[in-house]
Amino acid sequence: MIKKTRIRTLLIGGLFTLLFLCLAGRMYWIQVVQASDWQQKAEEKWNENQILKPDRGAIVDRNGKVLAEDVPAYTISVNPKLIDQNGHGDAIVKGLTSILKDPNDSGAELESRIRTAVSKKKEDGTFLQNVPIKEGSRLSREKRDEVQNLITELQKKQKRKLDNTGIDITEEKKRYYPGGTLAAHVIGYTNKEDQPVQGLEKLMKDTLIGVPGHLKTQTDGKGVEFMNAKVDLKPAVNGKTVRTTIDQNIQFYMENALSKMYDKWQPKSISAVAADPKTMEILGMASYPNFNPNEYSKVKNIGDLNNITVSDQYEPGSTYKIVTLAGAIEEGVFNPEDKFQSGSIQVQGKPVFDWNRVGWGRITYLDGLEYSSNVAFVKLGTEKMTHDKLKDYMLKFGFGVKTNIDLPSEVSGSLPMKYPSDFARSTFGQGVSVNTVQQVAAFAAIANGGNLMKPHVVKDILDSKTGEVLQSFQPEVIRRVVSEATAKKTSGYLENVVTGKHGTGKTAAMEGFRVAGKTGTANKVIEGKRGYAENVWITSFCGYVPIEDPQVVMCVIADEAVKDYHQAKEVAPVAFKEIMTQTMKYLGVNSSKTVIKMDKSEPLQFKAPDLSNMTFAEAKEAVKNSGIVLEQFGQGDKIVTQFPRPGMDIRESEHMYVAMQSTNTISVPDLAGKSLREAMEITSFLGINIKVTGEGYVASQRLDGEGSVQTLVLELMTQEELKNRPSPSPSPPPTNKENKPKSKK
Repeated sequence: MIKKTRIRTLLIGGLFTLLFLCLAGRMYWIQVVQASDWQQKAEEKWNENQILKPDRGAIVDRNGKVLAEDVPAYTISVNPKLIDQNGHGDAIVKGLTSILKDPNDSGAELESRIRTAVSKKKEDGTFLQNVPIKEGSRLSREKRDEVQNLITELQKKQKRKLDNTGIDITEEKKRYYPGGTLAAHVIGYTNKEDQPVQGLEKLMKDTLIGVPGHLKTQTDGKGVEFMNAKVDLKPAVNGKTVRTTIDQNIQFYMENALSKMYDKWQPKSISAVAADPKTMEILGMASYPNFNPNEYSKVKNIGDLNNITVSDQYEPGSTYKIVTLAGAIEEGVFNPEDKFQSGSIQVQGKPVFDWNRVGWGRITYLDGLEYSSNVAFVKLGTEKMTHDKLKDYMLKFGFGVKTNIDLPSEVSGSLPMKYPSDFARSTFGQGVSVNTVQQVAAFAAIANGGNLMKPHVVKDILDSKTGEVLQSFQPEVIRRVVSEATAKKTSGYLENVVTGKHGTGKTAAMEGFRVAGKTGTANKVIEGKRGYAENVWITSFCGYVPIEDPQVVMCVIADEAVKDYHQAKEVAPVAFKEIMTQTMKYLGVNSSKTVIKMDKSEPLQFKAPDLSNMTFAEAKEAVKNSGIVLEQFGQGDKIVTQFPRPGMDIRESEHMYVAMQSTNTISVPDLAGKSLREAMEITSFLGINIKVTGEGYVASQRLDGEGSVQTLVLELMTQEELKNRPSPSPSPPPTNKENKPKSKK
């Protein structure tokens, strides 16, 4: 018995000894052999490294109005484990479906996807704890509030108190475009992965996005920071603000006019580019079909996202005749009173016809310009000038190569001139291809006195906090194309196209302003084939205003707007006139003729007086004999600013607006009953972003948007529609401070 006890004791002792040796060996292995590996893992655990995301810079117009910025966004996720424990899965599914579904959709598919998400399990059969809802990504504050209300309702319905219902809301950032469609093709957009696509968002990515930073510190296994822990902080460098050359108001005028033409004529596309001819700063760039970068995924045709003013090329037709005309004048071979036989001309045994085939008989070259005779320009370009000279001027004007505008995806166009027939057709814009910006730059070269300027959209780069200019982009002269004297003569002849007896651009004529311009009507090439499609046209008008001191140059291009080329005068020139009329008024450009007093049917026109630092009573006294209607905004003792500005043209009975305090702090006025023109003058004066629907007079208004910029949406109705609509319930005008859209200056 004693012997058995001893054996048992020895076995147990041996077992413990063996275990001790294994433990000691393991400790030696961990503490000595693997010591460096475990030390590294421990340090990784201790060293907490947090990535600090920079704020992305904004994109603003030339006056500091925000076109793109980062705003708070919210992402919804669910916790299937908690939802299962709480037993309210059905309520969450139906509640989230109701909030997240598209208004035009039943939501059946979405409900199915959310139901799958709230019951999602791991491979081992246990519930997951965090499942993002795809449709709940990057939501607005309003949607976040709706989800929060759902959470509150669920908490109230539970018998026991719930700190977490299983719905989680995470705050992040998203890109927001306060103007909606405004300048969308220039700005571009960011996709759901927050990657920039198209436009300035893509081109200026590195400038806008900034540089991430980090915060490194030492913590224990539970994440609690050690006392006296080392902290390594590298702050994030926020993105810079990109200030563009775009003027938001001019952009609005352009989009409003093009939208009406697009709805009326239903073209394949219609586009326009406006610039300052002296600097080639792009003031506006628009095309339809348009898109809203906040909702880019709703675009049905992916091609609608492209900026066709730089990415598409087309045969320009007669607007291209400016090259032949200016070249002939510079070479001294254009005599406006010389005569030629119109109708047709033989080139290598083949006829080239005027657009009406039979011509107008024997006419002068000036008449040929007014009629837009192809024969006149073939004779100027190939008989009076050599082929080499003609091509040299085309190259001088910047055709056949990219303008290198600071926008992505620009095409170069082409000058495929090999045979005499190619040169002949190129004189009137057939057989060559251009993009719209090239055309604008060519007309600007004549408008500014003969210099081809490099077009640009980025004006400067600003510090996003201080507004300090960090980098500025100055106007750049590429080359002198023609002499100043030639440019001046060319402008005078181009005026005849608008005002002459036979001028094809009469519908572009503006009251009080001298317009230089040229119409274009070009047959479209059959895609993938040789030859031209019958009755399929690209129509255009390019010009500048006013001739004596051009302030704005613009081209309007309409693709397949008309089947009958005689209707072309009702599209591009009419849009040009509307945009330019509003733009000249907005810029305060004096009319081409100094009007002291018109006939009795016309109101008196004079210069706006300087009312600054006057009381409102003193200002009323100062204008009482002029017939000006004075409107006051804000509260204060003295006038701070006014519109029209001192020295600008104003007529009797027109409105003049004065601010008694900074326009940044003035609440949104009630614009009901105002005409579109009056509403735009007031909102521009007060620095308020607006969006307009309908035509006529302001019927209602509301504030839309989020972030640092809001948009005042004005609904317009005709007088007939206003008479027939039901009387609205009385409501106080929006005068509290919360109703003032915030704007960055």
